[in-house]
Amino acid sequence: MVLILMIGTVSAQKVTLRETEKGIDFMLGEQRVLTYQTAVEPVPEGVNPDYAKSGFIHPLTSPSGQVLTRVQPKDHYHHYGIWGPWTRATIGGRMVDFWNLADHKGRVDFDRVIAKKEAGGVAELTVRQNHLDLTAPESEKLAISEDLVIKVMPADKGRFLVDYTTNISTKLKDGILLDAYRYGGGLGFRATEVWGSDNSTVLTSEGKDRKTADGTEAKWIIITGESNAPEGKSGLLILSHNTNKAHPEPLRVWPEENYNRQGNVFVEFTPIRHESWEILPNKRYSLKYRLIVFDGELTAEEANKYWSAFVK
Repeated sequence: MVLILMIGTVSAQKVTLRETEKGIDFMLGEQRVLTYQTAVEPVPEGVNPDYAKSGFIHPLTSPSGQVLTRVQPKDHYHHYGIWGPWTRATIGGRMVDFWNLADHKGRVDFDRVIAKKEAGGVAELTVRQNHLDLTAPESEKLAISEDLVIKVMPADKGRFLVDYTTNISTKLKDGILLDAYRYGGGLGFRATEVWGSDNSTVLTSEGKDRKTADGTEAKWIIITGESNAPEGKSGLLILSHNTNKAHPEPLRVWPEENYNRQGNVFVEFTPIRHESWEILPNKRYSLKYRLIVFDGELTAEEANKYWSAFVK
């Protein structure tokens, strides 16, 4: 019943897919609302080329067209909109880092499109992403195969939703240990450079804000900031599914004082923040997230209804 209430009254617009040289666009009517980038994003002149990368979501826009994501910020060239590499993994007794690209220990890149679907006003894309162990023998460089499913559909009140489901597996005979760490995996979101500590807010399902959310567990988190939308604000709600590892899921939320309080919004659901996760060979592990993208405001009451619909 909740699902019908929250998602049944949707816009008449349909979501379709459009291929470009850079990637695959999700179009809500005539508007591009999300791009999954298949091409390698080059780095600015003079920047370490190891930071160049494919396989991420950018831009994500609000319903009015406000860009909410950011890639290659000067403070963290390895940040890429919406993405989720693992930071510390133990493989064969070695520490492998798929997140910090300049360390040249590991990386995650787009490999191929597995499937594309358009039906009933909804569009879905499934891609393979390869997690590469750059210090391994050649035959063992492919550490993790990830099938990422992105689905976009209209929602109520002029909003739209994005389902982000990551399915990972390894063929390495000894498996992989994803080590406990405050960053890594799950779903990371680096916000537009327009948002800083003084013009954006964070609210979690447990009532935590930007000052108190880091390291806590949550079912959902709302990030809202000033924008050029008619309502003056835009944002997104990120929902963690109750089947996810370590749910309610631990959060990494950057402190308010980072980078002079400007352009410093970073939020991540981090299932390995407090405990390691063993990935056994030839088994499949899934993490499911849903984003509700909006202009204006989204209340905690609405967030709870969206979460109930998501996990039903």
